[in-house]
Amino acid sequence: MELSKAIEYLKNYNGRQLRLMEVCGTHTAAIRNSGLPSIISERIHLVSGPGCPVCVTVTGYIDKLISLSKDSRNVIVTFGDLMRVPGSEMDLSRAKSEGADIRFVYSPLDMIRMAEEDRDHVYIFAAVGFETTTPVYAALISEAEKSGTGNIRLLTALKTMPEAIIKSAEGIDGFLAPGHVAVITGTKPYEELAGKLELPFVVSGFKEEGLAAAIYALVKMAQSGERRCLNLYPQAVREEGSVLAGAAIAKYFESGDAVWRGIGLIPGSGMYLKEEFQRLDAGSRGIDGNTETPGCMCAKVITGRIRPDECHLFGKTCTVDHPVGACMVSQEGACFVASSVSPGSLREKSVSCSGSKIH
Repeated sequence: MELSKAIEYLKNYNGRQLRLMEVCGTHTAAIRNSGLPSIISERIHLVSGPGCPVCVTVTGYIDKLISLSKDSRNVIVTFGDLMRVPGSEMDLSRAKSEGADIRFVYSPLDMIRMAEEDRDHVYIFAAVGFETTTPVYAALISEAEKSGTGNIRLLTALKTMPEAIIKSAEGIDGFLAPGHVAVITGTKPYEELAGKLELPFVVSGFKEEGLAAAIYALVKMAQSGERRCLNLYPQAVREEGSVLAGAAIAKYFESGDAVWRGIGLIPGSGMYLKEEFQRLDAGSRGIDGNTETPGCMCAKVITGRIRPDECHLFGKTCTVDHPVGACMVSQEGACFVASSVSPGSLREKSVSCSGSKIH
């Protein structure tokens, strides 16, 4: 089917009200940038779920990093978007301005060189992410062991997506499965969720035509009562996922309970270093404290209960330059995306979707 026909169907859809959730931060930005929400039927509601790892990181984790940073023997290493996530009293950016040694990098592997050149300090990486980034931390541990770099630690806030999807399923009619995560996990977890939740799932890429095809497929499946997972991203996602990445994760990590900012405790949704690698852990287990800023509604945004612009702080006291909640910090956060991404348009597109198997 041509893209224009799919868009025409979505634009003129007049069936029952549908709420379709994406649970990938990159999808959040791509959907907004494509202009899809502004051109499809008002009866199709696209809502964002807990697809931003920074957004679901509890304040207790930030507090733990700040506490570790106050020890002059430690150096905290992180990605840049974690610097402004609020803790219970301050963020990492403020702690750095007050003298803490906190550095941000583009790759965790950059920390190997730092640690090798400075054996007098312990380098602690703020390991936040979903299944997509967990293999990278496994690679970091592997490289540290190969090089004999003994002054490296991880403080983990690693989470797995299926359990959070179950927690977010109330009132949802279909899910756009997380594309990047599915590259690692494969489609099997979402096939199982489709059966368990009795909802359709579609794995999608990130280009405009792929997103339109995925939304079209979700609407058709929801209308017909199909309860399965459709893979419209076969060039990157296989049923079995990445065997190598899965093996790397299984070597170093094991599942455990984890607290999600805005959701609460989700059993079995965390990934922690195994017992034999505890010497590399900086105290990751048992971090569960979470203190939200008064008035912040990120918890409702993360679970798709409200749109970002329905928060009374949005665009007023909470902005990209001065974020109040975690959803406004990360480039994958729903509030950040709603504030900063300029919607494009699919109206003039004529790209064919014939390879997407839309029925």
